[in-house]
Amino acid sequence: MRVGRLPDRADLRAAAAPWNCHNQKDPVSVHSYHLSAQAPTLDIPGAALGLAQRESDTPEPGPGQVLVRLRASALNYADLSFLAGHMPHAEGLIPLLDGAGEVAAVGPGVQRWQAGDRVIANPHQNWLAGELRPPNYGAVLGGMIDGTLRDYALVPETGLAATPEHLSDEEAAALSCAGLTAWNSIMGGPPHRRVCAPGESVLVQGTGGVALFLLQFAKLAGCRAIALTSTAEKAEFLRERGADAVINYRENSAWGDSVVELTGGRGVDLAVELGGPGTLPESIKAVRPGGRLALIGIVGGMGSVDYLHMIPIIHKALTLFANSMGSLADLENMLQAVSLHQLRPHIDRVFPFDEAPEAYRYFAGRGHIGKVVIRHD
Repeated sequence: MRVGRLPDRADLRAAAAPWNCHNQKDPVSVHSYHLSAQAPTLDIPGAALGLAQRESDTPEPGPGQVLVRLRASALNYADLSFLAGHMPHAEGLIPLLDGAGEVAAVGPGVQRWQAGDRVIANPHQNWLAGELRPPNYGAVLGGMIDGTLRDYALVPETGLAATPEHLSDEEAAALSCAGLTAWNSIMGGPPHRRVCAPGESVLVQGTGGVALFLLQFAKLAGCRAIALTSTAEKAEFLRERGADAVINYRENSAWGDSVVELTGGRGVDLAVELGGPGTLPESIKAVRPGGRLALIGIVGGMGSVDYLHMIPIIHKALTLFANSMGSLADLENMLQAVSLHQLRPHIDRVFPFDEAPEAYRYFAGRGHIGKVVIRHD
């Protein structure tokens, strides 16, 4: 990889749009999946899913652009929300936030990359560093612009980070969305949030991609990790991966009180809320006075939040913050840690590209542990 000057904001705005370009002439065809307006039926095998596979011409990179041969992509709960129409998207959008592969070609003026470099796409294509602000918000892969469920894509040179050498393409594709969300929850992210200190306690919910990254990064930071799960088998899995204590929330619906007991009546310093309205009250209960609550997911489903839940937030003076993955700088910092400590994501299952609809169905069934990946070759 060759590292050079980061383009300025004007360069970046000019280069961000090419993710949506399919029409330039090239002898190689691009295979891609696109979201349709059709309502998905995830629970019926073989039924329509709202995904259509297409072919188009491979685009050529222009100034500041990189053509990436995508080798793998990974699913996240946000991808289900886009498919189901819970989050708005343009009809025909190519889905998925996560993707990894290698540089196939570079356009004029590109200094950071050369053909053959292994790379990971940053979901926030315009967010280079610092806090998320309006100028760098509007280019999220698989939501606002075309995503990674395709063979080739044009991307601005600042939309990529180098893949750690010890990771496969499937592992690399599993890192960006879930890994960045977990990294910024534990390690601080933008300047207004502080890093978890050694000896602090962190509450982790479940065994999905974000949860397992949270567990890895919490232990890396020297924190005590308390995990929630639904089965004895998953509890053992979490203990093997470093959880200091595990609570079965199906057997103990008042798990917020149990978390407080496990911390000597104090409560955790940080709870990372993944479940949504169904788990938020217990998460609030589990956090110590003056503690922090990260709001990053609604995997338990949509619903309303009773305003009465705000009372303990106020009384305990909790700090609430949300994460929207992270910037290029955040991604590069996370990947440095992943490389230094030889960390790996846990991959539950890998599907071939032609079975992407089956991958969606499997992921929606919520029986997986860690990440579900789609291999593109």
